[in-house]
Amino acid sequence: MPLLWATLSAVLLPVATPTMLPAQAAKEKKDKAEKAPKTPKTPKLDSAGDAVAKKAPNPRLFRSELPFDVTLTLNMKQIKRDKQQDAPWRTASISYTDSSGKKVSVPIRAKTRGVWRLKHCDFPPLRLKFGGKTADGTEFANLEEPKLVGYCRNTAQYEQYNLQEAQLYRVYRQLTELSHKVRILRIAYADSATGTVETTRYGFLIEDPAQMAERVGGKILDRKGATADDVDPAHTAMAYTFLYFIANTDVSFNGLHNGEIVMLANGTYAPVGYDFDFSGVINAHYAGTDPSLPIRSVRTRLFRGWCAHEAAYPAVYEIFKAKRPAIEALYADTIGKLIAPGTVKGTLSYFEEFYKDIRTPESAKKALLNDCLK
Repeated sequence: MPLLWATLSAVLLPVATPTMLPAQAAKEKKDKAEKAPKTPKTPKLDSAGDAVAKKAPNPRLFRSELPFDVTLTLNMKQIKRDKQQDAPWRTASISYTDSSGKKVSVPIRAKTRGVWRLKHCDFPPLRLKFGGKTADGTEFANLEEPKLVGYCRNTAQYEQYNLQEAQLYRVYRQLTELSHKVRILRIAYADSATGTVETTRYGFLIEDPAQMAERVGGKILDRKGATADDVDPAHTAMAYTFLYFIANTDVSFNGLHNGEIVMLANGTYAPVGYDFDFSGVINAHYAGTDPSLPIRSVRTRLFRGWCAHEAAYPAVYEIFKAKRPAIEALYADTIGKLIAPGTVKGTLSYFEEFYKDIRTPESAKKALLNDCLK
């Protein structure tokens, strides 16, 4: 059978603003019907019509996965003090040396973002803004506002956390196109006030959500409240199985916490997870679980998917089984070799436990679906 999560290319019709999820829209329609006469329906997302979907960008930076050396220059003292949620954009630049040996510098703006890492990290996570045409012809052409995951603390351990998290994005990409691309960067952090390089560490850029959605022929739905009735079963089964695979419970598609809903051109809604540093497979020393959950360690897997989608899971398990060699190969390639050998061994062993869980329909039901949410 054809895979529903293959790359989609279709057309979009205008959607009412704000966009309603199907279940929410149905309830609102019923309430209004009791108070007012019927009015003409607003057009919904469709796959037919004259409006053509915006052509998906193809940023040069994400065409390769090989590590890329860059220098990020900004006022280090100033950006480290920007701990508030509404911090302003700051002047910055990002530069690299091209294949001819020429230095290429692109002016950008940067601002702090995040929640836990913003509060606890010595160097905060950033969002970078590539405006106008200043990046045209460079490795950063067509980028919009990607997230940068830089060093949290200037230690080898935290650098390893970054590499492990970037690797999980790459694993996700092996399983579905509905996932974010990433690019590993070896970043020299230069202080614009002094001209000195404070440190050089591995980090990564994450594909902008809007560009990810456009790539699969859809758009981001910026509305909370998704239920099992709203989202596509196959896409949702993939998302929740991946989260179980890496042992990540720090996500809510209903609340749009570390998760997005993509509105696809065929009228379906698909969840996409991101931000995996609290996952059990990484086991960062700072990672913890929500007190409301029946687990006390991030290493303990807990399935959080909806029972309503149970029929969609067997096909997803088969994809995980078919992709296992490709997933394991990632840990032996150029990026995989940046991760400590002992960590690689432990990661693959942790994945092996998942494959035992889905070995048979009975074992999968016991390990995953018996804990599904009604």
